[in-house]
Amino acid sequence: MTRRCRALEASVRLLITDMNEARNQLKNLLVPRLKSLGFNGSFPHFRRVRNLRNELLTIQFDKYGTGRFVIELASAPTGAFITYWGKEISESKLTAHDLSERFRLGSSLGKDSWFSIDTDPNNTIEMVVKLLDSQGQAYFDQYA
Repeated sequence: MTRRCRALEASVRLLITDMNEARNQLKNLLVPRLKSLGFNGSFPHFRRVRNLRNELLTIQFDKYGTGRFVIELASAPTGAFITYWGKEISESKLTAHDLSERFRLGSSLGKDSWFSIDTDPNNTIEMVVKLLDSQGQAYFDQYA
């Protein structure tokens, strides 16, 4: 194996480690907070029912394996959901990604907000929870 191949292999291992570490941190720190806010489900898809609506939350990692992530929110009436292409999805299987109208937590003026737990995981989780309380609640309340 060439030196360049070994360096690339080491970089890929590091990215996978970063992504796995980020997932573990979120499972350990964020998921209990989501559960305390009434969300159910399993990582990375969560839901709660409020005001006869499914409030959906999905954690999506970047495709490069760096451990950066966004949180997407969506809202749908309770019961089975029919996509615009005609697929029926049961309420228990519905995720934010199934809906065409979604909101990215932390975004403003059309700009995405990517979170990272690299520097201070607890600080990032607190920021996410505060944004859920403010932006997230405002997003869900518009459907109430």
